[in-house]
Amino acid sequence: MTEPTNDQIPGHPYWSPAVARLHPYVPGEQPKTTARLIKLNTNESPYPPSPKAQAVLQDPQLPQRLRLYPDPESTELRETIAAQFGLAPAQVFVGNGSDEVLAHAFYSFFQRPEALLFPDITYSFYPVYCELYGIEARTLPLREDFSIAVEDYAIDNAGGVILPNPNAPTGRYLPLAKIEKLLALHPGRVVVIDEAYIDFGGDSAVSLIERYPNLLVVHTLSKSHALAGLRVGYALGQEHLIEGLNRAKNSFNSYPIDGIAQKVATAAIADREWLADNCAKVIATREHTCAQLLELGFEIIPSTANFIFAKPPKISAEALFLALRERNIIVRYFNKPRISEYLRISIGTDEEMTALVEACREVL
Repeated sequence: MTEPTNDQIPGHPYWSPAVARLHPYVPGEQPKTTARLIKLNTNESPYPPSPKAQAVLQDPQLPQRLRLYPDPESTELRETIAAQFGLAPAQVFVGNGSDEVLAHAFYSFFQRPEALLFPDITYSFYPVYCELYGIEARTLPLREDFSIAVEDYAIDNAGGVILPNPNAPTGRYLPLAKIEKLLALHPGRVVVIDEAYIDFGGDSAVSLIERYPNLLVVHTLSKSHALAGLRVGYALGQEHLIEGLNRAKNSFNSYPIDGIAQKVATAAIADREWLADNCAKVIATREHTCAQLLELGFEIIPSTANFIFAKPPKISAEALFLALRERNIIVRYFNKPRISEYLRISIGTDEEMTALVEACREVL
């Protein structure tokens, strides 16, 4: 076999052709310092995590445990997650953030001859995983109001379906009745519902798991649990799907969740009262901010997430993005078709959102 020349492969000559062809995911900006900066660009929680989760880090025995490998099955963590949803531990899979969980799902379920279906405006890691694993992607356009039309997914011989609910970056929510229709359209393939933002106003599809063997629901602790720095996510589904994920995980890294992360995540998930209070604060701030931006003339897409997708009046989204940055406020701007006139604004504290609104009023 003739090896390709250096001119044929972009990048370093030591790279394999597969790596050279990749277009990696670009996360939101993480400034080196956040001093005097209002950071509303990566959908992080504006509040610290549960006091019970914080208390775990104060355990004087914690450093002693670092000499030992963690539980490869994350038993206590999976049992705690299962108890919250009325499932069995065998119906729970955990990973280093929901991105790793999604990576295993793409590898385990979607490497097929048929195309994987997902919206044209959605989480931008999906096409990256398709490229990484050689999966054909077929994107289906959102409607003009950025809603998902389930009937568009009535496509024969699809390799599976994945979509966030609420969707990202729009924040729009798809009711459970429509999720059920989607599951019924593809009974022979896995449907992944990525619920990173479900705690901020929607009903989880977890309630459908017992009736639909093709449903996998993915959650993260990065948003509503305020643990983005911990990197823990999980998937819920019937046992055969979880077994598929474990086969992939144990062929790659049998110790994915470190011991500290397991303990902190377990404490956080068990603190349901804190979770409810934290989400209620974010929701109240979101609704108040939406009302203020509407008064300024913004077009707001209805959101059930911890962010707002907003189109400014009078000036372009890019111009407002730059003007806000000059005022030490960072939001997310996507220079992409159909959404280049919108900004995604994460929900911060009441004080931060007041500063945002005042800055927008000043600019406009």
